[in-house]
Amino acid sequence: MTPDIDQQKFALTTPLYYVNDVPHVGSAYTTLIADVIARWKRLEGYSVLLITGTDEHGQKIERTAKAKGLDPQTHCDQIVTSFESLWHKLDIQYDRFSRTTAPRHHAIVNEFFKKVWDKGDIYPAQQKGWYCVACEEFKEERELLSAHFCPIHTNLKAEWRDEENYFFRLSKYQDKLEQLYADQPNFIQPESRRNEVLNFVKQGLQDFSISRINVEWGFPIPHDPKHTIYVWFDALLAYVTALLEPDQEPTLENAFASWWPINLHLIGKDILRFHAVYWPAMLMSAGYSLPKQVFGHGFLTKNGQKMGKSLGNTLDPFDLVQRYGSDAVRYYFIKEIELGKDGDFNEARFVNIINADLANDLGNLLNRTLGMVKKYCQGKGPQLKGVDLPLDHPLKIIGLELENKVVQGYSALRFSLVCEEILSLIRASNKFIDESAPWSLFKRGQQAEVEQVLYAVLESVRLAAYFLSPIIPNLSTKIYRQLSFSVDFNNLNQIQEVADFATHSQWGKLSTNLELSQPEPIFTKLELSE
Repeated sequence: MTPDIDQQKFALTTPLYYVNDVPHVGSAYTTLIADVIARWKRLEGYSVLLITGTDEHGQKIERTAKAKGLDPQTHCDQIVTSFESLWHKLDIQYDRFSRTTAPRHHAIVNEFFKKVWDKGDIYPAQQKGWYCVACEEFKEERELLSAHFCPIHTNLKAEWRDEENYFFRLSKYQDKLEQLYADQPNFIQPESRRNEVLNFVKQGLQDFSISRINVEWGFPIPHDPKHTIYVWFDALLAYVTALLEPDQEPTLENAFASWWPINLHLIGKDILRFHAVYWPAMLMSAGYSLPKQVFGHGFLTKNGQKMGKSLGNTLDPFDLVQRYGSDAVRYYFIKEIELGKDGDFNEARFVNIINADLANDLGNLLNRTLGMVKKYCQGKGPQLKGVDLPLDHPLKIIGLELENKVVQGYSALRFSLVCEEILSLIRASNKFIDESAPWSLFKRGQQAEVEQVLYAVLESVRLAAYFLSPIIPNLSTKIYRQLSFSVDFNNLNQIQEVADFATHSQWGKLSTNLELSQPEPIFTKLELSE
């Protein structure tokens, strides 16, 4: 599980979330996924940079702030605090929080703009068309619903615009983009998203607007300050700004020097076009290499219906974490929604899944096994090592095969599969302990057999906790501590600095020096809120 001798780097990003309102459950979902990936890569021994942040410019922000009687910066500062608070409550450990209103970002945008301008890829022209303020995007007539309503923000009409803008020559990069998609089929994932982009590009690329006029909230174009740089040409570059070290001068040379290219842009499918078409073309124009992959995940629904304020069925992530806890929320959204596809949240199903997997299968197994260790082994761990169990031991067979399956699953971002593979070991352990009946073995005086049973089960729980730690870090830490390991899966320094830590992924690492106090439940069953 260890990278090459020189520690490899892995940089990934969430979208830069728009701050027209506090974070919703869709934003939380994307960021949870990114956190799981980052945690797993750290366990593999990578040096990781997880970038998240906020996109704070544009007409929508300007209007929202005005409606609240605030200046735009004050509004942005308030909303940013809510994002940071939610990420903390969800145990999301980001490395950089990039804000498009930061002065360092302004310097990066200006320098990048000049490179593309000098290349001849920016020009002024008249823009006529239907503009969705919520999307910050011009829409083609065929994309709109009847009466020119936006297909994404279905309660908002697009606005007709006829104004001078600056344009980026996207059409110039049609052939290069098509070659990129052909040469690097994994650049856009999953396959369904890749096909969407291929179909869009095949229709012929049109130059896109990169400025707005009469919009004060944003960076002015350096040589024409009556124009404000369009939100996407500004926001996408915030990924680059985030690569700067805190004390570095904000130049493109410094930003691209260490962490570029970014390994993964994780986004929702609604902003796929900007990341998979516009962004690589912009980088080509400026003369930089491209990110390695863009992954567009699906949308979330609630009880089978699209969520929205107008429908009155939004799902408040703050409330969800408050009522059920971080690990429960993390587990459900990571396990029960196949990444790349749309997914649904149903509260009754949520409670049932968490109780079945975490409270019953995992929690009860550990609790009753530790109880038997205390009763049958005087509270000391079974005096065995992994090598003492025969290779044909049923749990050892599963445990030895589990690492490859989990590594492959995490690498392919197939988190549902990862969870199912780990649960197969836990369920097999429950069945094994019932069939082996250590209580009967103890009555017959077969102490060696008792300890072998208990060791195999506890080692299976330990291994499951290790592999689940990117998803449920608090619960995994509790399990490890009950097994006498002083490990905190939320301690990044510990995970990155303990050289031997990766060996925890191997079968048979349970300590023989297990010292038990009274076993305590690691997870309390959830009850469905009224």
